[in-house]
Amino acid sequence: MFLQRGGAGPRWHDDISSTLVIETATAACSVALIEGGAVIAQAHQVVNRGHAEQLVPMIATLFGGGRAGSILVDVGPGSFTGVRVGIAAARGLAIGWSVPVAGLSSLALVAAGGFARRPVPVLAAVLEGGHGEVFMQLFTASLDPLGPFASLTPAAAIATLGDIPAVGNGVSRLRAIEPGLDAWEALPDAADAVLLPPSCADLPPRPLYGRAPDAKLPMPKATAGLPAA
Repeated sequence: MFLQRGGAGPRWHDDISSTLVIETATAACSVALIEGGAVIAQAHQVVNRGHAEQLVPMIATLFGGGRAGSILVDVGPGSFTGVRVGIAAARGLAIGWSVPVAGLSSLALVAAGGFARRPVPVLAAVLEGGHGEVFMQLFTASLDPLGPFASLTPAAAIATLGDIPAVGNGVSRLRAIEPGLDAWEALPDAADAVLLPPSCADLPPRPLYGRAPDAKLPMPKATAGLPAA
């Protein structure tokens, strides 16, 4: 059992020598190298856009060029483009290095950072979604989810919260309606993956969008003389 950060309880990295963590699901581009239960290198930058241009050079700045025995990547929910950039990079590196790759949830990651800052029994992770909505999920202090995440209007999210505090970049949309909300803004940080339990670090490395992407494939036009399909 390796040294752990963030209190008692098993962590996904207990039996893994080194892991590269990639987070590009939000406005942040964030990477971390975890070894022996500790973060030995990290980089975090708010880029809003341009994750594809920033990610690989950022990984290269880490110790040993970021090379690790496994890869953990944020699979969402979050930005459609950002999620795909991170997963594509993780899969490519995993093939090149011949190492396994797994996924983590952006909501669990921001919740882990939130609990580290403020120990409370229950916390809501709230991240910006599409069309003015937010992605929200409730977690206990042990990072057990209290149900699946949902894409909600800010008003519906506030009604669901009650007195539960919230953390994430989506809380600004809630505060626009309820200024006195017990909440603080934060973006997921790859380094906080060291705090996750095993159940939060074993998702398949494929996108978890939360809702259908805005871009739609065009419908085929009807051929002259034939009815549309």
